[in-house]
Amino acid sequence: MSDAIKVGFVPLSSAARGILVVFCDDGLKLGPATVKALGGAAEIVKRAAAAAAFKGKSGAALDILAPEGVKATRLIVIGAGKATGLKANDFLKFGGVAASKLPAGTSAMTILAELPGGAMTSEQAVAIASGLRLRAYKFDRYKTKKKDGEEGGARADVSLAVGDAGAAKKAFAAAGHVVDGVIIARDFVNEPPNVLFPEEFARRAGQLRKLGVKVEVLDVKAMQKLGMGALLGVGQGSARPSRTVIMRWDGAKKGEAPVAFVGKGVCFDTGGISIKPAGSMEDMKGDMGGAACVVGLMHALAARKAKVNAVGAIGLVENMPDGNAQRPGDIVTSMSGQTIEIINTDAEGRLVLADVLWYVAKKVKPKFMVDLATLTGAIMVALGTEHAGMFSNNDELADRLLTAGIESGEKVWRMPLGPEYDKLIDSQFADMKNTGGRHGGSITAAQFLQRFVDGVPWAHLDIAGTAMGAPKTDINQSWGSGYGVRLLDRLVADHYERK
Repeated sequence: MSDAIKVGFVPLSSAARGILVVFCDDGLKLGPATVKALGGAAEIVKRAAAAAAFKGKSGAALDILAPEGVKATRLIVIGAGKATGLKANDFLKFGGVAASKLPAGTSAMTILAELPGGAMTSEQAVAIASGLRLRAYKFDRYKTKKKDGEEGGARADVSLAVGDAGAAKKAFAAAGHVVDGVIIARDFVNEPPNVLFPEEFARRAGQLRKLGVKVEVLDVKAMQKLGMGALLGVGQGSARPSRTVIMRWDGAKKGEAPVAFVGKGVCFDTGGISIKPAGSMEDMKGDMGGAACVVGLMHALAARKAKVNAVGAIGLVENMPDGNAQRPGDIVTSMSGQTIEIINTDAEGRLVLADVLWYVAKKVKPKFMVDLATLTGAIMVALGTEHAGMFSNNDELADRLLTAGIESGEKVWRMPLGPEYDKLIDSQFADMKNTGGRHGGSITAAQFLQRFVDGVPWAHLDIAGTAMGAPKTDINQSWGSGYGVRLLDRLVADHYERK
């Protein structure tokens, strides 16, 4: 995997190379090693701060060119705000801010990982390193001509000067694999749909075999044999055949029930016969953000050799409107045997998930299932792009996801389920219909999915607002965010991994 940022860890006393980055609090106080490294230039920081009205606010940056008395091309002071009570997400942000100061081309950067009270912990330094890599990600592989300022992008060799270089290096070995998983998920979402269609998506997921993941790909014939009529109905209008991919990582004891993650993988969604408006339809290449997350997560778990048994399952289809496409009014039979009346062919993601959820519930028998899907525009009306919508039949799982969301910065917000909503998807012609009307659209979609979990502890994450096109942040400047990889890795690490 190519990377714009190469991160290494060195002792705090190491000589600076290239751009020097240091930290101060909201009183402009610097750490002792930082003061020593700057020497007389510490006074320059005070004068420059006064001139720029820089007050050390968290995430603010003061950029000083060719500072006198320091062997550095630039001195960048990043504010840490109040230096007490800082969280891991603050250090991710600091890394992102540092990466934003890298110029186009190749350069070196040294970051003194020290706060006014002394050296940062290894975990804090690792968070900075992760933030650097996440911010530096760029998807421009299809550009043959670059505009001014785009040439080559920023590439850097970064030295993080820390109190314990050995401990930081060891900690980053695992954290770096999680970053790799996020980058994989971003790449999937950003790829054009003529490149990343179901068969190619499945082929790329198969590369996890190199890490020891068992990968099984179900083709159309295999899915027909299993009775996956809901999933196959979505893809029947496409010239690209559908696929389901089952990925298994066995990092715990043999026979121990796995945790399971299910992803919606609609590689392109026209809406089918209920075709979408032309405006912004190109964004529907990202309608496989859930499947992208699951592949990225499985990479992270396997690469860091997580002590957990985990299964990732993704349903991969294209929703296209040719003469063989399913129609409103059609009735399909799912793998569960339940029948579904198609009201709107653009409510297709829940049909894909229905069969994959049932497959996992019955054949894998997991401790729990979490599905991720860019499922409804309604969730964006409710929550905007700051939180994913979470629906669950299990309070313990929901609470753990809420906590993991706060810790990782990939936030979720719990939404309601209930029989009053469930009856809205009852059909007069089949067991259920695939939409429940305009009101509460994200809720009725979740109620639909709940009919296919067979009582397994389950959570559904509607990531329509967070997986693609979400606002840019200090650690993500990409259209595809890779949302969910860090969230679910944290969930596994905190609650389900053998210690």
